[in-house]
Amino acid sequence: MIKVAIMGTGRMGSLIRSAAEAARDADGAPVFEVVAQVGFELGELEAAPAADVMIDFSNASTLDAVAAYVRRCGCALVCGTTGYTPEQMDELRSLGQVAPVIQSGNYSLGVAALRHLAAQATRELPDFDIEITETHHNQKVDAPSGTAALLFDAVNDAHDGGLEPVYGRHGMVGARSANEVGMHSLRGGTVTGVHTVSFFGTDEEVTLTHRASSRQIFVTGAIAAAQKIVEKPAGFYSFDELMFG
Repeated sequence: MIKVAIMGTGRMGSLIRSAAEAARDADGAPVFEVVAQVGFELGELEAAPAADVMIDFSNASTLDAVAAYVRRCGCALVCGTTGYTPEQMDELRSLGQVAPVIQSGNYSLGVAALRHLAAQATRELPDFDIEITETHHNQKVDAPSGTAALLFDAVNDAHDGGLEPVYGRHGMVGARSANEVGMHSLRGGTVTGVHTVSFFGTDEEVTLTHRASSRQIFVTGAIAAAQKIVEKPAGFYSFDELMFG
């Protein structure tokens, strides 16, 4: 069995634990053994048993404790936490020197397809204006979402760089420049997640949208990633590399 530690005791952490405990292999045997689950009592990680993989869907403020655990145990890390600073992302990447690590703002296969489609549309519609909109429930604390950031990276890479994100618009901002990408965040109700990439040309528009009906799609992807990453050497992996490489 794969020994797993879960960082986070909120909605995602609870769903991940349930999915891990329910997972079975082809012979019906359990795939995972949950050896620890930690919330904001970060000192508990210091005494937590070593795992083969940690799944972290918690908060950016827990990174130091998560990194210390990974370095102590040498375990793989599946990270779905968002809202990191550039310095925190550097620390996360540095963990790839001692363990296999993946960090993604979204573990949905559908969103992975959306990134590919958005990149293709960017290449085939080079003169179109691009805008990205994301909608989430009213309890989400970071904006824009990690998935919106992934989508921006996809269109920017397809554009060979040079695009600039503009986070909302207010006041006399002037005419839209050709290289800006508007990033817009909507918050309300219980929306699990909606991400839209729009391409505006002369007299026509192309819109690509992904709608998540429940968090289970992210749980399923994270559990699948955990099973794959324990077989990998140390390194910092993207979701596409891990699942489709």
